[in-house]
Amino acid sequence: MTKDIFLAGGCFWGTEHYFKQIEGVLNTEVGFANGNTADPTYKEVYTDTTGYAETVRIQYDDTVVDLEFLLQMFFKAIDPTSLNKQGHDEGTRYRTGVYYTTEEDLPIIQKVFAEEQKKLDAPIAVEVEPLQNFYPADESHQDYLDKNPNGYCHLPFELFEFARKAKKKA
Repeated sequence: MTKDIFLAGGCFWGTEHYFKQIEGVLNTEVGFANGNTADPTYKEVYTDTTGYAETVRIQYDDTVVDLEFLLQMFFKAIDPTSLNKQGHDEGTRYRTGVYYTTEEDLPIIQKVFAEEQKKLDAPIAVEVEPLQNFYPADESHQDYLDKNPNGYCHLPFELFEFARKAKKKA
């Protein structure tokens, strides 16, 4: 069965490329989530006045990979204690977030967050909210690192290889 989760992990170029490597992820789409204007452009979101976070829509086959594993992988790709900053990217558009579309996902999200919090000395700064809205970014931003292999990315390239090899423990 195909399910969706929307994850904001800083710049969406690297976040999308990272999740595309994981077995069971069927499709990704970069865009803007949970803001307060209609149909924002990248240029508008970049001003940090629209309330949007750069976000990746992840469609996955839950018979191959489950939400718990995807969230565990998410925590490996972010600094969960950093507010409005990932890598060199700063601003509210680069905040981290988990945006869900079904209430049945919330207990799983809460479980993973509780497990991750135990590993940290500072509080988790990742927001967890129902998805209010999502607008896809224009085509130039979709699959950006596939189109631009030497393009900017806040994530270390070794993380992509890690994601390709990652498997859920049986």
